[in-house]
Amino acid sequence: MTAVAFPNIRPSGRSYNPGGYPRAEFQSLNGAVTTLQYGNRRFDAELQLQFDNISDAETVQILQHYESVGPTDNWVSFTTSSGASGAQSSLANYFREIGGSGLRWRYAEPPSVTSTFLNASSVSCRFVGQLDGA
Repeated sequence: MTAVAFPNIRPSGRSYNPGGYPRAEFQSLNGAVTTLQYGNRRFDAELQLQFDNISDAETVQILQHYESVGPTDNWVSFTTSSGASGAQSSLANYFREIGGSGLRWRYAEPPSVTSTFLNASSVSCRFVGQLDGA
């Protein structure tokens, strides 16, 4: 139950969704809508990292990281040298989910590996940010 740092490999592409707030909408018979918000913290953020043409050694680092986080209740942490690499610090803080959001990154699915050349692969990793008992 601890953070496991993602390997220091710079992604070639990244996709981020900050998640939403817990809420429900109710529509009355006359069409009026009432919205109830149940909390003030985001959940279900999504982060996808793409690593194109990285070495087999770097691919193994990602797979070993997945195996070290997968069977436990650990979560993934990113640094400015790994998942947030290449972004300005204010934006990188969102990717890292620091600053009190309470979200913890976990693998949404196993990494997807495509061998492209001899000793080169492309890897795609998808993560989901979840609140833990907050």
